[in-house]
Amino acid sequence: MCKMSSRILLNKYFTLTSHQEQQFDALGELYPEWNSKINVISRKDIEFLYEHHILHSLSIAKLIDFEPNTSLLDVGTGGGFPGIPLAIMFPQCQFTLIDSIGKKIRVATEIAHAIGLSNVTCIQKRVEQEKNTFDFIISRAVMPLPDLVKLVKKNISKQHKNAMPNGLITLKGGNLDSEIHNFRKVVEVTKINDLFEEEFFKEKQLVYLPL
Repeated sequence: MCKMSSRILLNKYFTLTSHQEQQFDALGELYPEWNSKINVISRKDIEFLYEHHILHSLSIAKLIDFEPNTSLLDVGTGGGFPGIPLAIMFPQCQFTLIDSIGKKIRVATEIAHAIGLSNVTCIQKRVEQEKNTFDFIISRAVMPLPDLVKLVKKNISKQHKNAMPNGLITLKGGNLDSEIHNFRKVVEVTKINDLFEEEFFKEKQLVYLPL
């Protein structure tokens, strides 16, 4: 996807500054370059970078407009999703991206540095090892919801600063009935195709769980 078409896709849903546009444009060159060395996105999917990965990540920005100084932990970030697109969108928030695989963290680190994201810290670490607390945990389908909740409950700050209570926001696909059953009284599920019209999002969902 060329810069112009990728910019049109993002501007279709978001109002961006020129600096944010430049940063998003740069991802279109950096990810294919790094992916040729270290595979963090499937080869067939890299041409759909903006729709399948960047815009998908930014669906969280449609769910909540994070207040300045909000702290977020991206669990199992891989090459930097959803953390890097959200860090571009919310430059006054602080993002910690963790993944157990060092080469993936290297890609996220190099890309964040290349586009000047001073609000991003990338660390090779398992979530079980993370001791700090954050306002929100974000992730993209790293594990079943009950398993993830058990691991991250300890990392949720009790001090709230956003319109939505602190908790977990995760990107999911398919039927979630069994995953959300134990949380059905408090969980909120948003269909992403209510936010974005592209066919790719037809089976994609945002799951928000206050913790």
